[in-house]
Amino acid sequence: MRFMPVSPEGLKTYSIRTRKSKVGVGDFARPVSSGGTLEDFLGRLPNTLAAKDLKDIASAVITAHRGGKVVAAGLGAHVIKVGLGPVIIDLMERGIIKAVALNGAGIVHDFEIAFAGRTSEDVDSEIGEGTFGMAEETGRLLNEAIGRGLKKGWGIGRSAGEMIHRSRYPHKDLSILAAGTRLGIPVTVHVAVGTDILHVHPGMDGAATGECSYRDFQLFTGVVAKLESGVFFNIGSAVILPEVFLKALTLVRNLGYKVQNFTTVNMDFIQHYRPVTNVVRRPTKDGAGRGYTLTGHHEIMVPLLAAAVVEGL
Repeated sequence: MRFMPVSPEGLKTYSIRTRKSKVGVGDFARPVSSGGTLEDFLGRLPNTLAAKDLKDIASAVITAHRGGKVVAAGLGAHVIKVGLGPVIIDLMERGIIKAVALNGAGIVHDFEIAFAGRTSEDVDSEIGEGTFGMAEETGRLLNEAIGRGLKKGWGIGRSAGEMIHRSRYPHKDLSILAAGTRLGIPVTVHVAVGTDILHVHPGMDGAATGECSYRDFQLFTGVVAKLESGVFFNIGSAVILPEVFLKALTLVRNLGYKVQNFTTVNMDFIQHYRPVTNVVRRPTKDGAGRGYTLTGHHEIMVPLLAAAVVEGL
């Protein structure tokens, strides 16, 4: 087999002026001037890729809020322990976030912040001594709250939220769980047994934890049932909440609820398989909705997005 060089002689070309291009100078960023407003800053971002997505997501939240639709946030525990509780609570108080879902670790950090004003232990230094997760108050008080909530027909979120809300904890105003109780906003908690420090304490009641978490799943399903024309955020949960969201969505669709046209957003340091598949792609692929990914540090991206929404309103 012999090969001969191919000459580009005779190649057909066209003018760049007639070609469809994805980027033009009208999409470019503009330098920020001192003393400008947040609105001015957002307007100076480039109208491409993630910057455009940020503005589109803020617009979707604003549209949903003005239309009285559901904006719900699923939060991994890292969101709470890096100090974003006040930002989430502010959006709840403004009536923008109408429901919150947490994984099991979320209530640990939320409680510890309210109770002691500190959280996030140094696992590396404590795991060797077997002291990791052994904070007495965290294990005892939260397990007791779940036990009381079981008898009252509550889920884990309300059980912990009621305890913190009615307490004299010095920083309870920073608790998302307590804010949910105070504002009448559902905060649900979705537990995988054996994953949280509460589960190694002697006060752990597997039956109570399982039953109360299942009650929260049913309540969360009720949130998803009203998600048409709304927005769902998954922020920092790589496995649990994306799986819970997908199961809730398939359940309500099976029961005949119309949940097809809505916006989903996954925010995390890196994009993992399950959130991208179960939150961004699968739920919106057959409807008129849209799924987005925003990659970056929560402590920067969440306040930035929240500010864009508040500014837009």
